[in-house]
Amino acid sequence: MLAKVHSCAVVGLDGAVVEVEVDISSGLPTQTIVGLPDAAVQESKERVRAAIRNSGFMFPGTRLTVNLAPADIRKEGPAYDLPIAVGVLIATEQMPPIPDDTLLLGELSLEGTVRHTNGVLPIAGQARQLGFSTLLVPEADAPEAALVPDITVIPVHDLVSLVKHFLGLAPIPPYPHHVPDIDTDDLPTYCVDFSEIKGQEHAKRAIEVAAAGGHNILMVGPPGAGKTLLARALPAILPKMTIDEALDATRIYSVADCLPPDLPLIRHRPFRAPHHTISHAGLVGGGRWPRPGEISLAHRGVLFLDELPEFGQRTLEVLRQPLEDKIVTIARAQGSLTFPANFMLVGAMNPCPCGYYGDPVRECTCSMSTISRYQKRISGPLLDRIDIHVEVPRVDYEKLSDERRGEPSAVIRQRVQAARERQQQRFAGTPLACNADMGPAEVREFCKIDDNGKSLMKSAMQQLQLSARAYHRILKLARTIADLEGSADIRLHHIAEALQYRPRKML
Repeated sequence: MLAKVHSCAVVGLDGAVVEVEVDISSGLPTQTIVGLPDAAVQESKERVRAAIRNSGFMFPGTRLTVNLAPADIRKEGPAYDLPIAVGVLIATEQMPPIPDDTLLLGELSLEGTVRHTNGVLPIAGQARQLGFSTLLVPEADAPEAALVPDITVIPVHDLVSLVKHFLGLAPIPPYPHHVPDIDTDDLPTYCVDFSEIKGQEHAKRAIEVAAAGGHNILMVGPPGAGKTLLARALPAILPKMTIDEALDATRIYSVADCLPPDLPLIRHRPFRAPHHTISHAGLVGGGRWPRPGEISLAHRGVLFLDELPEFGQRTLEVLRQPLEDKIVTIARAQGSLTFPANFMLVGAMNPCPCGYYGDPVRECTCSMSTISRYQKRISGPLLDRIDIHVEVPRVDYEKLSDERRGEPSAVIRQRVQAARERQQQRFAGTPLACNADMGPAEVREFCKIDDNGKSLMKSAMQQLQLSARAYHRILKLARTIADLEGSADIRLHHIAEALQYRPRKML
């Protein structure tokens, strides 16, 4: 007898419906799975057999063939255990056929319990888009699937309860559709409050400007000056995520299987801080079957690269295209996949290998050639894509021992949130979210400057030898500074402050 059920595969960040066909015929007791399955899918034969028997059902002792169609889509992971088991039970007439508008997925344990599987959110979105009315998912993944409206989510605990549900003996109540409230003032537990950072007022201002407009920033200074502490304090002043941004981030984390078990929706902007030994594939994504990398996991959030020159040169150079296009496309022989990569790059580095070049207290022990080679590990094109370059000097004893607290993060966050709301009103109806996303057309429309500003920009272009990219980035940065001030126009002092954040030769 032949049985058909529907499941779903994850391709990149999207779902692709898979039809699971189960055929039982006479012959020797063999099991065959076809349709481009990987090793985890091939191993489902043993899991399905044990789960069916341990749940009190009969497993056929004849020839069993499972086809996963279409055959040209790679099937990977254990999510096909439940559809195959249901197909076997339908084919052996131990349960009735399920409706055609029902889609199911889940991994089975040997005792028949349905376990968590990754990629549930994009699968639920694809199921709704293709007209499926019911989605059966593991009980642990029901809150994530319920983020998608207009589809009935049935949480499945084990194989026995699923069979009873379709037999009408014990119907499983659908999981209520619910989107958690993201308009919250609570912050991640790892955040550092700005009031705890002594001194570094210039660097704090630069961090605030970067957060307000989504700009990239590079901090340079001796060891122990507070560069990492400033970066760790950044999430506390980032603006709140919109529901669309939260769903975008959650979709990526769902596919990468990085969602916390008790958190179906990402409510805080991601903060990723990979170690400098990371490979370029780990940073931008990759593998034989590409998966999202750190830059995609930092989508709508922050990518913090501490000790920037210690990263491999090839690893850093792959950041150049994502910083411009806000996406990353990974091409393989089987095809290409595109992942979102709209993140804030925050870098921190020492001016030299020993860290004390230019320090007024401690003498540098590096030769000039060593310093030059160290600084050239970061290429000019990559530096040109960083909007804000700020020096973080040594903090004096008087400031460290001062008992007075600085401005708290909550106050700074209010200013940043107000500036970001002005940008959202300005870009309403467009895919742009902040000033850093503007292209040349938007810069020409929203970053107009008066004659005095043009005169200053002309002088800066000549003296600093700025590129066309740097020219546009200065105007975008000036637009953000004006938004923080609540000014509708870009004035001379806004441009002057933006110019201060351009890189200067360290040698």
